[in-house]
Amino acid sequence: MEMQKLYLLVPLAPLFGALIAGLFCRLIPRWLAHTVTIAGVAVACAASFIIFQDVLAGNTYNGPVYRWLTSGDYQFEVGFLIDQLTVTMMLVVTFVSLMVHIYTIGYMQDDPGYNRFFSYISLFTFSMLMLVMSNNFMQLFFGWEAVGLVSYLLIGFWYTRPSAVFANLKAFLVNRVGDFGFILGIGLVLAYFGTLDYAAVFAKAPALAGDTTIALFGAEKNGVALMTAICILLFVGAMGKSAQVPLHVWLPDSMEGPTPISALIHAATMVTAGIFMVARMSPLFELSDTALSFVIVIGAITALFMGFLGIIQNDIKRVVAYSTLSQLGYMTVALGASAYSVAIFHLMTHAFFKALLFLAAGSVIIGMHHDQDIRNMGGLRKYMPVTWITSLIGSLALIGTPFFAGFYSKDSIIEAVALSHIPGSGFAYFAVMTGVFVTAFYSFRMYFLVFHGEERFAKAAHDDPHAVHAKVDHPAIHDPAPAPHAGQADHGAHHTDQAHAEHHGLAPGEKPHETPWVVTLPLIMLAIPSVIIGFLAIEPMLFGDFFKGAIHVDAAAHPVMKELAQHFHGALAMATHAVSTPVFWLALLGVVSSWFMYLKRPDIPETIRQRCGMIYTLLDNKYYFDRFNEVVFAGGARLLGKGLWKGGDAGLIDGVIVNGATHLVAWFATLARFFQTGHIYHYAFTMIIGVFILMTLWVTRA
Repeated sequence: MEMQKLYLLVPLAPLFGALIAGLFCRLIPRWLAHTVTIAGVAVACAASFIIFQDVLAGNTYNGPVYRWLTSGDYQFEVGFLIDQLTVTMMLVVTFVSLMVHIYTIGYMQDDPGYNRFFSYISLFTFSMLMLVMSNNFMQLFFGWEAVGLVSYLLIGFWYTRPSAVFANLKAFLVNRVGDFGFILGIGLVLAYFGTLDYAAVFAKAPALAGDTTIALFGAEKNGVALMTAICILLFVGAMGKSAQVPLHVWLPDSMEGPTPISALIHAATMVTAGIFMVARMSPLFELSDTALSFVIVIGAITALFMGFLGIIQNDIKRVVAYSTLSQLGYMTVALGASAYSVAIFHLMTHAFFKALLFLAAGSVIIGMHHDQDIRNMGGLRKYMPVTWITSLIGSLALIGTPFFAGFYSKDSIIEAVALSHIPGSGFAYFAVMTGVFVTAFYSFRMYFLVFHGEERFAKAAHDDPHAVHAKVDHPAIHDPAPAPHAGQADHGAHHTDQAHAEHHGLAPGEKPHETPWVVTLPLIMLAIPSVIIGFLAIEPMLFGDFFKGAIHVDAAAHPVMKELAQHFHGALAMATHAVSTPVFWLALLGVVSSWFMYLKRPDIPETIRQRCGMIYTLLDNKYYFDRFNEVVFAGGARLLGKGLWKGGDAGLIDGVIVNGATHLVAWFATLARFFQTGHIYHYAFTMIIGVFILMTLWVTRA
């Protein structure tokens, strides 16, 4: 019973903080808003660690909290499933959220929406925890939609910016497409299984996986296997939430929100919800090779082609955003190869080093006075040493450097795909191998342009001190350095259209500066697991019994993990052996190439761009996904709406039904008016004609 109270405390503590900071945002001081929300998340994090220890001792839980609704034979409950997969997600979500909350104190220091922002991120933490702790599809869907709602609020947090409003609307609409498939999948589960409880569904699944099909268009011969339909529909929801091609288009634009939400939502929580959901549904996905093949191909396309887009980005946050898309593709590939534990392992390591990279990017933005264009940076390592070192650690983890966290999870994915026999695994292996070079290239392109080379910020300030060089983020933080240049605009408070017109970037003669401890402390805390967590966790998570009972793999049909275990000889041996693998040399080639092209011969990238103009244009337009959506879906919707308006509303309803009745009465009245002249001889003539017609009809009938 005591542990059950602790389970409740984990989601309710952040919710309490969110309610206090949100409902009383205009009444309470700033210090109280961040204190109550940080305390709530800290309590949730501490409780998660205690629950983690309890689960390691062999104590799991699956039961209801309360019954929400009974409808006929169906019962809908709020309940918790606490197992190894759940506690892993709980630790990741609460720890990263806690770091983001602390970071936000400095980043949003004088923003007028300070209290509101803390309320939103704490509410988001509650929503994500409800999602990962759920033991049924109804609660999963509640958390799924709740994180979508709060992400909409956070992406459009600076609602006076048209670009932010456009970005949150785009995220909302694209996720509705994915959620439509998701709820159809849940509907099929309820229709065929009669319950939404995970345990009951998983127990009944093998019996229904045999010959059960769903007829398409009323024809049995066109039927699709029930498990395939359910899994693909559920995965469509994951494609929206975890930003897989073609439902990925919302994530890069979501960088319009403040940097802390990029670290929280787009590195550690919401975008990983789809990965978690598929891993949780492993008993269903293992029953359909078709669904697994679909998953692995979609993941491979995302991993490779989204990585290419990271090469040409100049906005520091968008480079990290496209990196996130690519890494989510890697996780999805692992899911398709039935290496669910590897996908969750990479989810965990990625959460730490990607949150680190996002927050480090925010620290750079602060030091550069809101200039996000990496072409205007350079040489920042001597001005921002903590940000420099932590960014280097995050970049090394991202590219899979031996002994760093990302190495163990990323290389495990590549090895798992190489051993997979799922249709599409050959293409997936090519994609993830090519992605190793691409990831290393764009990651260290950003790193070298920001922290090494000549100091281009002085040149940029001299050329155009009031130019906005890139889409800008607006951390509301005062300089801890000496007083700003005379006449310099205050960047601290107002995110209005007027504020956006003010100066962005360093003033002439001004130097970058390191950020305060509330910003650098989370960087250091995230850098530690970015280095060590992979070494410590790979053996129990992938080759031990850590996920036993939480993740199901049909070892006979999909023996990837069994074969992977045969090649594993310890974390130390894996790292030392890495230098002899193609993966290591591809990553090294990517780093060396970026060093040579952007530090030694910076003329080469421009030459390549000019000679490969068509390819550059294709990448610059993001494969024209946005244009296609704008023309086909948005344009088609407008055309359909115009047709329904002109033909249906104006033509049929107004023209025929509403106005048609009045026109009919008017026409009849006009006709009758010719016979109502007021002259007796006209009425007599009409009577004679009437009598004549009646006599004719009578004679004819007789």
